[in-house]
Amino acid sequence: MRIGYGFDSHEFQSGIPLKIGSIALAHNKGLGGHSDGDVLLHAITDALLGAIAAPDIGALFPPSDPKWKGADSIIFLREALKRVHDAGYNVANMDASLILMAPKIGPHAAAIR
Repeated sequence: MRIGYGFDSHEFQSGIPLKIGSIALAHNKGLGGHSDGDVLLHAITDALLGAIAAPDIGALFPPSDPKWKGADSIIFLREALKRVHDAGYNVANMDASLILMAPKIGPHAAAIR
């Protein structure tokens, strides 16, 4: 059994769509970042990579590389899952916490899962 831990945060910014868990949420601000700023998928990706002692998300998808500008974070998650499987492991359980005042996540939780 391997356990990984991931954490991510981005500042809210105007004029950017908000995506959390690959779901677009209606909100007046989005999360700034080089990719789509999806903090949930970034944290999960880092947790998966950490569990197999792989390079972290920033090393694999550096913000200095224009290729990843505005990229959908599901790409990062899929690569992390591929690496987990290639290392001979499967994901049995995953838990994540979001810390934000708005928007409320409850109405979107099922879609995010």
